[in-house]
Amino acid sequence: MNEEVSAFIENLSQPWQIEISNQLRQMVHQVIPEAEERIQYKKPHFLKHGHYAAVISPSKDAIAFMIMNASGLTFPKGFEGPDERKWLKIRKEDTPDYDLLANLLVQASSTL
Repeated sequence: MNEEVSAFIENLSQPWQIEISNQLRQMVHQVIPEAEERIQYKKPHFLKHGHYAAVISPSKDAIAFMIMNASGLTFPKGFEGPDERKWLKIRKEDTPDYDLLANLLVQASSTL
């Protein structure tokens, strides 16, 4: 795990954002064991074989989890974005479906 990514997550302003980001990070590494991580564009990015697979993007009131290489996949209601990348905004009161996110990430990253 990248120390810059660890520091980034630990320095988020809200405890719930730290918890969600850490859970998302662990999920990415569970479904893409070979994932590389780095801070790019001031956000944690996860790469598989040098290609973007996922991004954790915090804002004041949400954590957006972006799945790259998403063209051709079917995403449930609540996801936003163009065909090639979709994101889900997770707010403090939300309970993310990590199994669903993991399944979508596996599908999207399978061709990377």
